[in-house]
Amino acid sequence: MNRRFSRVESGADLKDYFDRGDIASRENRWNFEVAWEVANKVGGIYTVIRSKAYVSTEEMGEQLCMMGPYKEHCARTEMEEMEFPRGNPLLDAVNSMRSRGYKIHTGRWLVDGNPQLILFDIGSAAWKLDQFKSEMWEKCHIGIPHLDIETNDAIILGFMIAEFLEEFRNLAVTYSQNNELSAPRVVAHFHEWQAGVALIVLRTRQVEIATVFTTHATLLGRYLCAGNTDFYNNLDKFAVDEEAGKRQIYHRYCLERGATNLAHVFTTVSEITGYEAEHLLKRKPDIITPNGLNVKKFSAIHEFQNLHAVAKEKINEFVRGHFYGHIDFDLDKTLYFFIAGRYEFGNKGADIFIEALARLNAMLKHEKPDTTVVAFLIFPTKTNNFNVDSLRGHAVIKQLRDTINNVQQEVGKRMFDTCLRGNIPNADDLLQKEDLVKIKRCMFAMQRDSMPPVTTHNVADDWNDPVLSSIRRCHLFNSRHDRVKMVFHPEFLTSTNPLFGIDYEEFVRGCHLGVFPSYYEPWGYTPAECTVMGIPSVTTNLSGFGCFMEEHISDPKSYGIYIVDRRYIGLENSVQQLSSFMMEFSRLNRRQRIIQRNRTERLSDLLDWRTLGIYYRQARVKALQAVYPDYVDELTLYGSRNNLIFSRPHSEPPSPTSSRHTTPAPSVHGSDDEDSVDEETELKELGIK
Repeated sequence: MNRRFSRVESGADLKDYFDRGDIASRENRWNFEVAWEVANKVGGIYTVIRSKAYVSTEEMGEQLCMMGPYKEHCARTEMEEMEFPRGNPLLDAVNSMRSRGYKIHTGRWLVDGNPQLILFDIGSAAWKLDQFKSEMWEKCHIGIPHLDIETNDAIILGFMIAEFLEEFRNLAVTYSQNNELSAPRVVAHFHEWQAGVALIVLRTRQVEIATVFTTHATLLGRYLCAGNTDFYNNLDKFAVDEEAGKRQIYHRYCLERGATNLAHVFTTVSEITGYEAEHLLKRKPDIITPNGLNVKKFSAIHEFQNLHAVAKEKINEFVRGHFYGHIDFDLDKTLYFFIAGRYEFGNKGADIFIEALARLNAMLKHEKPDTTVVAFLIFPTKTNNFNVDSLRGHAVIKQLRDTINNVQQEVGKRMFDTCLRGNIPNADDLLQKEDLVKIKRCMFAMQRDSMPPVTTHNVADDWNDPVLSSIRRCHLFNSRHDRVKMVFHPEFLTSTNPLFGIDYEEFVRGCHLGVFPSYYEPWGYTPAECTVMGIPSVTTNLSGFGCFMEEHISDPKSYGIYIVDRRYIGLENSVQQLSSFMMEFSRLNRRQRIIQRNRTERLSDLLDWRTLGIYYRQARVKALQAVYPDYVDELTLYGSRNNLIFSRPHSEPPSPTSSRHTTPAPSVHGSDDEDSVDEETELKELGIK
């Protein structure tokens, strides 16, 4: 597979272009970004667009406008409604559309950057649905079933946006002529097949607008992987039309494929998705546009380590309650692993995670019996209610803590009074019989005959639940002899959760290792979030994130990124590799884990939108040059080209000559043993003077 697209040295840092749209305004260049998820929290693309909004507005300023459907329940909290200023072609275009009977809401998105918004009320144009479908059939021969409500909505939104963009361009030309400006250059970026309808309409109507289409995951790919097919080994063998027809998504597939092939520039979020699109959508991506995050940098290196310690103590509190009566393991020698995401058992790799945990359990019993691993599986699914045993455990622990606190206060008072009278306190006088009785009652209440539950909730249809079935098959029942303990939490974490009492971000910070051995993962925000928080993670070479890290870091393992091979070796070998990675991590002492977290957090610059946003700019420039051949992006030609280069870890030995100059040097993993690390360089890496 060609790897030339998403190399870090391929462009300048996006911060070089942060002028709040000054250059774009002088060039009369306009940028529209279209997605179903704009100010509409319904999927992962919402996270992409929302997190990218800040760098987009810093680059484009008022020359940027985001467009999507108006969903009142989301817009009430996401959008501040206001009109565009007078004399702006955006306002003229909006008023023109309103005069045709369309309801359009304008304002600003209440996120970092506050980008301009135009949201279209789909219901106001529903009366033209048959006309829109007729045009789609006459020009593209794509028929839309009457009962497919989601596609009907996408058709209405697509035609409304296409009409708006066409009207805007005509008004912008008139505005430019009247104000002696250069001819307007308009580029529109569409995300996923729902927004792609507008792209198809613009191209079939031959509107002079540059278009970019991004697929974050192919429609057919998701359906094929959900059906347990051998996806990647058969990509070139699938009869795509037939497969789409079998799944009753042929019309959606045609819309996605049409947008892909009509766009001036086609992008995907990762190389693995580009490979998938090449076979399923019949076009190679022109540019890879990886997903980034807004990275919060800490002024001191130890701050995120302190956050880890605080969050870990909150998880310790949950573990004390969940495993009451069976706390025969040392929490200071306990590691917390977790997997989280949509409940796609095979696609997310939960199947091989549980299998690898069973093997890790056997290895720990033999090699490190004093180390315990608590594995959390966080997948939302249908439940009846909280598990009574789990709630009881937390109540029992609370009762014990309250009792101990009361006894402590009483003992303190007695000790103070005894010393005040000039006597040396006697243990028998301080801890009285009634205090011991209270403590014994609490301790007897903590006894249990059953093993701690493997789930925090009563899962609906638990006998057929894939996670619980796999746990039963692997005999991971949280017995005293097991060194791997299982906790299946079938709902997302929130701060109002009565068991954990922390939100997802804080939970991630408190864990030691995120494990995401996905089979189908176009990008993978979960390991990326771990990385920017300084938490090591396991990913695969079938996820976009894993491919990206493999491309840019010559030795990912030394930076806390473990990449499981799920593409070129068999399933059994992948399970063995995953279990060996987890065992390798379990062997690290606390000091080595601190060093690894520091290195992992250092990679956050690589995942910042300030770094990755440059690829979106390159896609727009390429599209503009396809429509306006005379367009020259001067900053791309003459601007700075700052390569993002990581320094070699201080505590690593000199790198082999084969290491690439643009990436951190390969290192011998495990060279951080206490006897082999130079104390001075290690302290330097930890930021301790």
